Amino acid sequence: MTRPYLGNPKNTIEVLQKYGFVFQKRFGQNFLIDTHVLEKIIKASEITKDDFVLEIGPGIGTMTQYLAEAAGQVAAVEIDNALIPILEDTLKEWNNVTVIHGDILKTDIQKLAMEKNQGRPIKVVANLPYYITTPIIMGLFESHVPVESVTVMVQKEVADRMQTGPGSKDYGALSLAVQYYARPEIVANVPPNCFMPRPKVGSAVICLRKYEEPPVQVKNEKLMFRLIRASFNQRRKTLVNSLKNSPELSYSKEQVEQAIAECGFSQNIRGEALALEQFAALANALADIG
Repeated sequence: MTRPYLGNPKNTIEVLQKYGFVFQKRFGQNFLIDTHVLEKIIKASEITKDDFVLEIGPGIGTMTQYLAEAAGQVAAVEIDNALIPILEDTLKEWNNVTVIHGDILKTDIQKLAMEKNQGRPIKVVANLPYYITTPIIMGLFESHVPVESVTVMVQKEVADRMQTGPGSKDYGALSLAVQYYARPEIVANVPPNCFMPRPKVGSAVICLRKYEEPPVQVKNEKLMFRLIRASFNQRRKTLVNSLKNSPELSYSKEQVEQAIAECGFSQNIRGEALALEQFAALANALADIG
């Protein structure tokens, strides 16, 4: 590797100094400076020359360089205007990368997949700012964009939340939403010293491999997610009270009790005790009642 790869901290510092780059707190910028972690991300995402990869938040292009080596085509979406000229410089050796200046939450990924990959499923790779992790991941899944896998660096506790099950304090609406759409697997834990500047918390790389068909059959997906949100909005309350009090739902206490009984659950069960299959069963019972 003769090119000036940015996984090396010295090269990263040189680029930042050359452009007088100032880290923006509002964008949650923490650049990766560890080649071992970069290699783990590439390996976990199983990228080949047949793949089109969407990278969210390329920063100065550190991971983009590795993606460009492994993939057929890469599109990198960066929100920070100050990084666009830097990316044009650090990626100039690679002719299979397109840098897009924009907000990923407003980017038409469906259109991008059609233009760059003939509508075939794409692979998403990202080192995500912590404040925006959930909206980005849920946006990718809920919009039914053709995505094969999402390999992301996130805050360690968020990665734990995505793959945990009932009974854990980390279990919540995010766990269930992710597990409905994908199979989560933490592939690396990443300490703060692997970044510049150092974040205050540990990170993890998690790979979410999208299911072709969700693992549960549900008549009304939106209703199931309303039930899940209502259950965890008031997680100390019983399921009956959480659902009865939710502004998103219009079932009476009797209807909720009837559905819970039909599913064979105890009337004083809490939402945090239910697995995905049980939420699907409850949503199907309530869909039949209402």
